Amino acid sequence: MVSCKKKEVRLIDSPQQGEITMEVDESFASVSEALTDRYMALYPGTKINLEIKKEDFAFLDLLKGKTRVIVMSRDLTPSEKEAYKKETNLDWLPAKFAADAVVFIVPKDSPRESISVEEIRKELTGSTKNIIFDGTNSSNLNFVAQNLSTTPDKLQFSIINGNKNIVEQLNKFPEKIGAIGLNTISRPYDPESELLRNSVKILKVIKDNKAYEPRVENLANMSYPFSRVLYFLTNEKYFGLGNGFIRFSCTQLGQIVVSKEGLQPYNIFKREVQMR
Repeated sequence: MVSCKKKEVRLIDSPQQGEITMEVDESFASVSEALTDRYMALYPGTKINLEIKKEDFAFLDLLKGKTRVIVMSRDLTPSEKEAYKKETNLDWLPAKFAADAVVFIVPKDSPRESISVEEIRKELTGSTKNIIFDGTNSSNLNFVAQNLSTTPDKLQFSIINGNKNIVEQLNKFPEKIGAIGLNTISRPYDPESELLRNSVKILKVIKDNKAYEPRVENLANMSYPFSRVLYFLTNEKYFGLGNGFIRFSCTQLGQIVVSKEGLQPYNIFKREVQMR
């Protein structure tokens, strides 16, 4: 006689337990850390290992299955979307959770108060290399290039590795302009963020003869010219820890965390209610 016994299928992880890796660019490491810390506090049986990696390399790791979740700030190219579909067998469905920005900074004592989009384009296509980015393959460089309808390999720029290093070393280069992620300095009540924020001057960006500051209200309506939306991508085909974390980040609790980071939540907005 042959006995057939139904096998129990057990997933490696679930939204309430398990361990995964998430890779994010250093430009939005702060908000990513805040979200993962809050999630793990709610679900002590979970562990999300946060690794800092350049945006392009994180995407490649996602395709290779080396990481479960990544954060992106630029749109994927048609070939990247095709590769994502082929390697993960999933449709490209970005889980948008925050509005961030690339901001341009100068030393505190610089007389410059603003810079126009056309000036930025001119600087990046000239030979002076006056704008400093945090490296190649980084989210800031990728996004600015995409925003200017070009590619990073066609731009001329200087490099200081790391957003914080740009802020801390900018005074050594008084004629240069730093390009960093807003989240590096956006956390309102964090002493380190406050110290970094107060050590430089954030430039207004001029577009169509109007100057915009990277304030939350200008991120909400995307009027600041270099506003960007952060989103999650995953290769997880079931509702496991990766998708559980993504859902949390896009719901009210996660969006409150985003707000406390000094960024604009993507899924909740301030509401005014009149009571009579």
